[in-house]
Amino acid sequence: MQQRTIGPRSVSAIGLGGMPMSIEGRPDEARSIATIHAALDVGVTLIDTADAYHLHADEVGHNEELIGRALRSFGGDTSGVLVATKGGHLRPGDGSWTQDGRPEHVKEAAKASARRLGVDAIGLYQFHRPDPRVPYADSIGAVRDLLDEGVIELAGISNANVAQIDEANEILGGRLVSVQNQFSPAFRSSLGELEHCAELGIAFLPWSPLGGIARAAAVGERHGAFQRVAETRGVSPQQVALAWELALAPVVIPIPGASRPGSIRDSVQAAALELTADELDTLSGAGELAA
Repeated sequence: MQQRTIGPRSVSAIGLGGMPMSIEGRPDEARSIATIHAALDVGVTLIDTADAYHLHADEVGHNEELIGRALRSFGGDTSGVLVATKGGHLRPGDGSWTQDGRPEHVKEAAKASARRLGVDAIGLYQFHRPDPRVPYADSIGAVRDLLDEGVIELAGISNANVAQIDEANEILGGRLVSVQNQFSPAFRSSLGELEHCAELGIAFLPWSPLGGIARAAAVGERHGAFQRVAETRGVSPQQVALAWELALAPVVIPIPGASRPGSIRDSVQAAALELTADELDTLSGAGELAA
């Protein structure tokens, strides 16, 4: 599969988002494990998770533990797989989301994530979402400390604007390697952040790159231009969407969520789909920017 880089690490151009395997509508564990193994079989070497990817209040880290078990039970070599997890975002168990960006929480959350993943050091740790009650510099300072202490190998941020990207990179001493923001055919408000990452050489990881769990299956129905290109090429509109994102900049690494082996097998084929300049112009011009 086509490769891209996150800091010094080479990873697959398409990653696997683990969130659908642990929240509402989650599949049974056997199917989830099969999905992760299918991703590894087709060359995926970036798996995204978070301690907040869980359903009930008493199962923080459900997805991290699931991914850890899947990696340990895989029959092949997983030494080149980069697991990216996040902390600072919480799910109380009632379907809502909250934040806790206090430095002490970020540090403890990272250490707990490492234990659940079964690793000595987390490959990539990303501050999940800014906490309006805590100075951003304080939260990122905790990530810097984790990096300096060797608790994490690489540092990233998520749900950040351009100013926060620059602030985080400065606090981390130029060691910011990734930004994970929402971006898809339906949600393009992070295009400025994507372009800024491209200028800095920082990996940009679109989350919900197909529009989210509830909308991913309907990419073609919701976006006619993507459906038309898909029909012309004889591929799925999901592949077209991911290929379009990959073409926006060499730092883009989409992380589509999957809960079935067939879904991730289809998604990874986007890395080999080269869209023409006319197709890219049409797709980039399709739809209005989301608010």
